[in-house]
Amino acid sequence: MHQYRMPKRLISGCISVVSMESANVVIVGAGVVGLAVAASVSENSDGVYVFEKNARYGQETSSHNSAVIHSGIHYRNNSLKAKLCVKGNTMLYELCEKYQIPFKRLGKLTVAIGEEEVDELEKLMRMGTDNGVEGLEFLDGEDVRKLEPNVEVEKALLSPSTGIIEPDELMNHFYTRMRKNNAVLATETELQSLKKVDDRYEVGGVSMGEKFHVTAKTVVNCAGLYSDRVAAMAGLDVDKIGYRLYPCKGDYFRVAGKPLVKMLVYPVPKGPGLGIHLTPDLGGSIRLGPNAYYVDKIDYTVESNEKEFREDVTRFVPKIREFQIHEDSSGIRPKLEGPQDGFKDFVIRHEADRGLFGFINLVGIESPGLTAAPAIGELVAEMIESEIKK
Repeated sequence: MHQYRMPKRLISGCISVVSMESANVVIVGAGVVGLAVAASVSENSDGVYVFEKNARYGQETSSHNSAVIHSGIHYRNNSLKAKLCVKGNTMLYELCEKYQIPFKRLGKLTVAIGEEEVDELEKLMRMGTDNGVEGLEFLDGEDVRKLEPNVEVEKALLSPSTGIIEPDELMNHFYTRMRKNNAVLATETELQSLKKVDDRYEVGGVSMGEKFHVTAKTVVNCAGLYSDRVAAMAGLDVDKIGYRLYPCKGDYFRVAGKPLVKMLVYPVPKGPGLGIHLTPDLGGSIRLGPNAYYVDKIDYTVESNEKEFREDVTRFVPKIREFQIHEDSSGIRPKLEGPQDGFKDFVIRHEADRGLFGFINLVGIESPGLTAAPAIGELVAEMIESEIKK
């Protein structure tokens, strides 16, 4: 029987795993999904550790996004993205209300500018209905203007369950839960090797500047933008099995002055993203974005220009011409779809049939990953209970 020994070294409230010998569950990555997994898994498992290479949790994709609680209209029926988004939507609102996590249930308009885009709205309506999204409604241009006087379109699809949330506060909630369950976060701890040896995993890397080696019964890969690299460390051919990630960047601009809209307003999706949309934040200020373009490095500098964003949004909010907009931020999605690929689902998989019993991969957890996070946490905990703790 393995004893899960707590590390002894504490620096500024963060632990180093240098003195650790073994763990029960190691979760790689402390974004919103990794923290949600840790919170759920630690309910019924001891010896849970989260390894995060940055100095604080949630420093990458989880804090560089639109902060939208999605409804589930954009994802294929029976896909993990659809099922976990719809379930996560309900769970998030319940968490926000119970634990006073800042949020607003604003509703969203997905708009068709001309008749040629109405067919796409009808497809979204069908997908959303099939996925179990409630309250969807078609609106004509006049009804849209009653809700949002500055939006000029042919028709729109209203999804009332869409909202916004404060991602940092959601991550704080998951972190508090995992700590209450005695799970441990090790920051500045970067994984560099992962090898299956008999019935355990040898995990190696650098923690607060010092090399470490520990063993773990179960490893959960929640490494976000780096999850394909972690999968490859374990010995998987990520190109052969379709786990190679294609980082896809999106920039944001902010609109100065009085808010143009009260709801979220999205165009019909085209290309690798959902289109440049208008998203009120919790203070009422409006952000534009993100756009979507593939990159070969992780760099959060805004590379787009104001003209591109203004012209795109002018198609359905002509009044944007009268407002100043300025650079805000950017984010990078860990996409499984390359530039020429169609829809690809989340990978959430126990790799036992590939000779890696006890290794669970979460790869390509992009949007709607924030919305789906609590549902993903539950799913991974169920996998460990049913498949690994037999």
